Amino acid sequence: MASIKIYRAEHNDPWFNLATEDWLFKNATEGHHLLFLWRNQPCIVIGRFQNPWSECNLEAMERDGVLLARRQSGGGAVYHDLGNTNFTFISPADDYDIHRNFAIIVEALKKFGIDAVQSGRNDILVDGKKVSGSAFRKGSKRAFHHGTLLINAQMEKIGTYLTPDDSKLQSKGIRSVASRVANLTHFNPEISHEGLCEAIIETFSKFYGSQSEIEDLTIDRLSRESSLYKTYLAYRDWDWRFGSTPRFGHQFSRRFAWGSITLDLDVRGGVIDNLNIFSDSLSVELIEFLKEVLPQTPYASGSIREVLRRGPAEMSDMLLDLIKLFDEEVK
Repeated sequence: MASIKIYRAEHNDPWFNLATEDWLFKNATEGHHLLFLWRNQPCIVIGRFQNPWSECNLEAMERDGVLLARRQSGGGAVYHDLGNTNFTFISPADDYDIHRNFAIIVEALKKFGIDAVQSGRNDILVDGKKVSGSAFRKGSKRAFHHGTLLINAQMEKIGTYLTPDDSKLQSKGIRSVASRVANLTHFNPEISHEGLCEAIIETFSKFYGSQSEIEDLTIDRLSRESSLYKTYLAYRDWDWRFGSTPRFGHQFSRRFAWGSITLDLDVRGGVIDNLNIFSDSLSVELIEFLKEVLPQTPYASGSIREVLRRGPAEMSDMLLDLIKLFDEEVK
């Protein structure tokens, strides 16, 4: 009989949920198998090595209050909302079995009359449609397997916020691959987050032949754990969400009344590392100013706008044109 622990998040903050998952992974009791159930408010969760500028419509996300989160595991970008149920299995590294984890989820779905199958290494399918995707992480002592289950997610939002533009960026990061997906309510309209969590908990306990009290995790309680709170601050920080992006380039051009300009940006760690500027403008001072202030500026329209607004008054009209250009190009 294995020792198990079961946790359930009582909040929907994606940064806190990912931080909690990381905290549980690092602090799990030796030899225990953990189950953590959670769901997020509307957000995009990108993989460890992905580029948010190439994966996401950041402008639409900011407009609609959709958060960006980066997880520790690899894989592609996914849209989360309250119609998703997320699960995390944490096991000792020497007793880590992803097929057992998938079997727990598949067995739980059978309680709702849904016949699901594991497909490949990452997915669960029902009638050929993807209802769950997973990602993994393994350390020296522990390993985790986490995934999302689509219950009644707003599918139309996937196209709104995950709209990579192949012509915009040439990135060394991993690109997401579109998949045919379906909500579980398509197969059983009665399924719910609460009911599915109960089924997963019951099946998890049955598989390990053990019982555990369910520990409901609230932000108020968790924020008193200093190491967890520090992890939460790290997950919500710009440096983690954007600055961890692999190096990429972005080139764009525009013709203005004062001349044409092409900007070729080299972005490293979410910051403009280097740039080349090509222009037929008569204002040598403008080009020199841009080459002086843009390097080491965060690749974000607000940060770029701030440095350009500090330019000399005699360049103000040209700089306003460039601010509008950066607002359009750097989402």
